[in-house]
Amino acid sequence: MLVSAKEMLDKAKAGHYAVGQFNINNLEWTKAILQTAQELNSPVILGVSEGAGKYMCGYTTVVGMVNGMIKELGITVPVALHLDHGSYDHCYKCIEAGFSSIMFDGSHYPIEENVAKTKELVAAAHAKGISIEAEVGAIGGEEDGVIGKGECADPQECKAVADLGVDFLAAGIGNIHGKYPANWEGLSFETLDAIQQLTGDMPLVLHGGTGIPADMIKKAISLGVAKINVNTECQLAFAAATRKYIEAGKDLEGKGFDPRKLLADGSAAIKATVKEKMELFGSVGKA
Repeated sequence: MLVSAKEMLDKAKAGHYAVGQFNINNLEWTKAILQTAQELNSPVILGVSEGAGKYMCGYTTVVGMVNGMIKELGITVPVALHLDHGSYDHCYKCIEAGFSSIMFDGSHYPIEENVAKTKELVAAAHAKGISIEAEVGAIGGEEDGVIGKGECADPQECKAVADLGVDFLAAGIGNIHGKYPANWEGLSFETLDAIQQLTGDMPLVLHGGTGIPADMIKKAISLGVAKINVNTECQLAFAAATRKYIEAGKDLEGKGFDPRKLLADGSAAIKATVKEKMELFGSVGKA
């Protein structure tokens, strides 16, 4: 059964570790992530972008698939199904579809509008026992066609949004989506520390977990980060594994091409990536 992400992230913040959010894009990715979480006894958050939700035939389909897998695979660790970088309208769609967690990304609005929309969505989500993440300060890079230049959030604005009753907060601290460029200046721990001082026990979220050095990840966790998002690294691992299968020409003669084998190779690569991240985040054995 899907659960809200609130309890798992409150425990992570208090225990000084982070829960991984791994974005899903199809059945194979979802299966690989769930099996790895179960094997490592780790709580996990399955992230769904609006684009991925559309690709997978809509949010109701995604909910049905994930719930079915939890039952058929015998998954007992806490699993949250979370809308990633959701718009105002799509947050409501996911609430109705049966998601257990949503993210409203109002970072591109003026702070007054971000606050007003977030406040409304907090009430709607909590009325159904659904956790909600908000964002202040744009995360750099591109995701689903939305491009952010990357900026450090204003700690006072973070407090204003946190005070609305959101369950966890994403704040820009120089992190970006996708691969980090060679001239990346790193995370602003000064900003992160100031945000934590003003938001207290609220779990903080680090987007763009791919490519951030391990020492920075660990320092971010020590400063209140309890949820770390990973997507690009899984994409790269999956692509490399499937490309290797195709280039090797396996099963292309005789009985023909077997797409299940290709996807199995890709899934194994995702499992290895998720395992590495869960170990780095310290969530192994914390279910």
